[in-house]
Amino acid sequence: MSAAEEGSVFHRARGRTLDAFPAEKESEWKGPFYFILGADPQFGLMKAWSTGDCDNGGDEWEQEIRLTEQAVQAINRLNPKPKFFVLCGDLIHAMPGKPWRTEQTEDLKRVLRMVDRAIPLVLVSGNHDIGNAPTAEIVEEFCQTWGDDYFSFWVGGVLFLVLNSQLYQNPSQCPSLKQAQDQWLDEQLSIARQRHCQHAIVFQHIPLFLESIDEDDDDYFNLSKPTRKKLADKLIHAGVKVVFSGHYHRNAGGTYQNLDMVVSSAIGCQLGRDPHGLRVVVVTAEKIVHRYYSLDELSEKGIEGDLMDLIKKK
Repeated sequence: MSAAEEGSVFHRARGRTLDAFPAEKESEWKGPFYFILGADPQFGLMKAWSTGDCDNGGDEWEQEIRLTEQAVQAINRLNPKPKFFVLCGDLIHAMPGKPWRTEQTEDLKRVLRMVDRAIPLVLVSGNHDIGNAPTAEIVEEFCQTWGDDYFSFWVGGVLFLVLNSQLYQNPSQCPSLKQAQDQWLDEQLSIARQRHCQHAIVFQHIPLFLESIDEDDDDYFNLSKPTRKKLADKLIHAGVKVVFSGHYHRNAGGTYQNLDMVVSSAIGCQLGRDPHGLRVVVVTAEKIVHRYYSLDELSEKGIEGDLMDLIKKK
């Protein structure tokens, strides 16, 4: 694959937007559609978790390769095709500066190149991709490898916002980047209010909360209480309906006022009892319907009839 072709696969988010969906063609509602959401392929975690050395383990990732290949094959077989495939962060396990980071990145790219070219990739940054306390240099490395760390795009009258949740979790090493994302998000939410978009949907790696807006700070799996409440109120005021995230390696979620927080389990390592899987998200004029499928279920049976009826409804 040439550099230009690779750029068209992994660098679709440039200039804070996604080139696969020109806003001038996608800003009006055109009818129901669906997309596929995955999270945490995290090449290397399964070995690291099994050995109890998550900081320095992870020198093998064949299991994650096979699981992500299965996910890609299942997505490619879907008919009609999803509008896009979004990965909600922790693409790889090796933190910045750790061994095997380059090798994990190259192996994940090799697998993701197999996604049908008619299905754009939407890539979200996770804490393992840019570090628990990211620096400007590491964020730039992510952008050069995978595309912008935060951006927006329109699909059929729906506004999608991709956020860098590490800038909320710990911006201590890059406060100017947090300030820039905050300003950008305020501008995007103003557009959402002014344009009266059909829906507004957010993707980020770390959940606002796992079950309740009032739950205790976890210091890892959710955002701090003041941060989550401020961000959630801002999203609700702009009409955002749902936030999708990963990070927890289990399915979870809850509702705050009229904002749904959907935490989706992993393609890769499971930390609970959920199967390795993907989430099918159907967007209709009235609602956003989602269902988690194991990789085996989606591979063998595809999308169930009730969801297909919503997708095909005119």
